[in-house]
Amino acid sequence: MLTLHQISKSFRDRAVLQDVSFNVARGRLTGFVGGNGAGKTTAMRIILGVLQPNSGSVTLDGHPITGADLRSFGYMPEERGLYPKMEIVDQLAYLARLHGIDKQSAINRADNLLERFGLGERRRDKLESLSLGNQQRVQVAAALVHEPDVLVMDEPFSGLDPLAVDEVVAVISEHAARGIPVLFSSHQLDVVERLCDDLVIISGGQIRAADSRDGLRARFSGSQYSMRTGTDTGWVRDIPGVVVDELAGDSIVFSGTPEVAQQVLASAVTRGVVHSFTPAQRSLGEIFRNVVVDVSPSETEAA
Repeated sequence: MLTLHQISKSFRDRAVLQDVSFNVARGRLTGFVGGNGAGKTTAMRIILGVLQPNSGSVTLDGHPITGADLRSFGYMPEERGLYPKMEIVDQLAYLARLHGIDKQSAINRADNLLERFGLGERRRDKLESLSLGNQQRVQVAAALVHEPDVLVMDEPFSGLDPLAVDEVVAVISEHAARGIPVLFSSHQLDVVERLCDDLVIISGGQIRAADSRDGLRARFSGSQYSMRTGTDTGWVRDIPGVVVDELAGDSIVFSGTPEVAQQVLASAVTRGVVHSFTPAQRSLGEIFRNVVVDVSPSETEAA
């Protein structure tokens, strides 16, 4: 498990991270979301040892992260840092060899990843000749080519079309299935919602929520219910204790105590067919808007 414990970081007199604590469990995909300047990139750079915190610690399975540990990490920064005039297969193989992988195995790994990302026929192309989306695929492959023991990715889906997102999601999920911690940030909340097992929400340099995806949904959905019947549902407004959130003919979303919800359901049954009656789960976007407070960025950063 990768653990951040009470991490604080300031640049001059600006507090960027304040007592940031969360876990990235092995074998699970942890989404890290927040607005621009929230502190995501700073936290990731501290994990990688690029920045040092003013206080707090980062540990892996309970021990401080060493240089040897970091050599087994895979990191994808938001800023593209590959060589634009180098052939992509040679570039990936070179990066693999920097991690101690022999030449032929490095080439094989590079070729396998390029095939997975639909770039096998372009293996000898220079990076600068690729579209921005394909460059992003290569950037993801660069973080994976040495089969890392920890994976940290900053906006891996940026600039990718839906098909490419699915390709990247599939490969990242396979790495998580090996039992490694995977932390990724993204502004694409629909992708995060579909992909992540756990979610960390940061705003203004502070963790606002951290839980499993289902745990957050249950926590922030509260006492909201969705019902669809065979008749008009406007009568629900007349039941004491009901707050109507959405109403559209035979469908309604309302809030109330469990007792009130049971009263609504019982009344609906006496009026005709009830097609569905379920607790309403908020989307990640709704939870994010509910959790994140409006704060001024304390640092200008890419994510």
